[in-house]
Amino acid sequence: MTRKVTDVTDLKNDCRPANPWQRVTAALHTWRTRRHEHAPPADDTGSPAPEPVPGANTLWRMRTTVKDEPGSLAALCTALAEHRVDILSLQTHPLAEGTVDEFLLRAPGELPASGIATAVRTAGGTDTWIERADAHDLVDAPTRVLGLAARTALDAAELPLALRQLLGRCTIRSRPVPTGGGRVSDGVPVEGALDGTVMRLRAPEGGLIIVERPYLPFTPTEFARARALVELDARLGPRVPHGRDVLTLAEGSDITVRRADTRDLEAAKALHERCSDRTLRLRYHGPVGDADRYLRHLLSPRFGRTLAVQTASGRLVGLGHLLWDGDETEVALIVEDAWQRRGVGGELLGRLVAMAAEGGCRSVYAVTQASNTGMVAAMRGLGLPLDYQVEEGTLVITARLGEPVSTGAGESGSASAS
Repeated sequence: MTRKVTDVTDLKNDCRPANPWQRVTAALHTWRTRRHEHAPPADDTGSPAPEPVPGANTLWRMRTTVKDEPGSLAALCTALAEHRVDILSLQTHPLAEGTVDEFLLRAPGELPASGIATAVRTAGGTDTWIERADAHDLVDAPTRVLGLAARTALDAAELPLALRQLLGRCTIRSRPVPTGGGRVSDGVPVEGALDGTVMRLRAPEGGLIIVERPYLPFTPTEFARARALVELDARLGPRVPHGRDVLTLAEGSDITVRRADTRDLEAAKALHERCSDRTLRLRYHGPVGDADRYLRHLLSPRFGRTLAVQTASGRLVGLGHLLWDGDETEVALIVEDAWQRRGVGGELLGRLVAMAAEGGCRSVYAVTQASNTGMVAAMRGLGLPLDYQVEEGTLVITARLGEPVSTGAGESGSASAS
């Protein structure tokens, strides 16, 4: 999709890193900032315009603000019709002054976005925003919202993805409850807060959900929709899908792969106790004694999805995390020493990347060290284009999800769902 407006992906952190964990985070922030910097001007699509095909049509999503007075919308529609632009759908977002109109348009292929924007401006539209659309945008708004609600009802980890699909291109961050107790949502009303391009919603467990969309302010209608999804999530409480796969590894051992959440906290701590210091350092990039502190966050469906690997006896021997990181997606693995080099990590990684692809993610990244040959090999085993970045001794491997991803079960052995 050709973007007419892109988004700023990260908030700056001016605090000096106090420990190795924070230094890794700071390095990662630097890497991500270099990748994205600031959004381009409104007249920059970020990529070359496709060559027009004679007789072809192009779908566009467009927003513009018009005066709240009789005839203003009619003038806009007339201007579009003069350029042979069809209006496939229209949603109105009333404001205190004026109305934001959201269109799905079908225009002649040779008509560029700038031509549509000029016609709209001439007809009285202001603050116009436009981007390429696709067939998925043909679904009407009520149907799309009901589908997102159904996905959220089945899986708590779907909430960030549902919000992103509901609101379009935006950055979503979850701030957890502080370790020492209290609430991070102090100062934010129960009903949340809307401030232009930023909305803050109180999460049911006491944290805060922050949604940001630079250059395109949220409307009260969008704010109400987002609040409704969060309230649905709060009413349903903790939940994860109960499906599980039983696999036979190439060397003959049976394992079970299933979704995990904070109810697996004690089993995850026991896994840490059985892991060597080297394994913990490679996974967490800091003092091994601090590893347990981050488990509750990692296991929370609020921040992503976690897969657990169990032996036939029920012992947890591996964890794989898919973490929503703003508009980036991180993958991370830890496998008990005795179960390394047996295909467990590759199985977990393949499934996590498949989840990311199903969720519409364009890429995933892993933060590790060059000495972690197992993780490097697992990323290479995905068969996807990889980018490598080194920041202050930390290796960041990014896989671009341009093609369907296999779960990797064919390499590890046979699988059966239960």
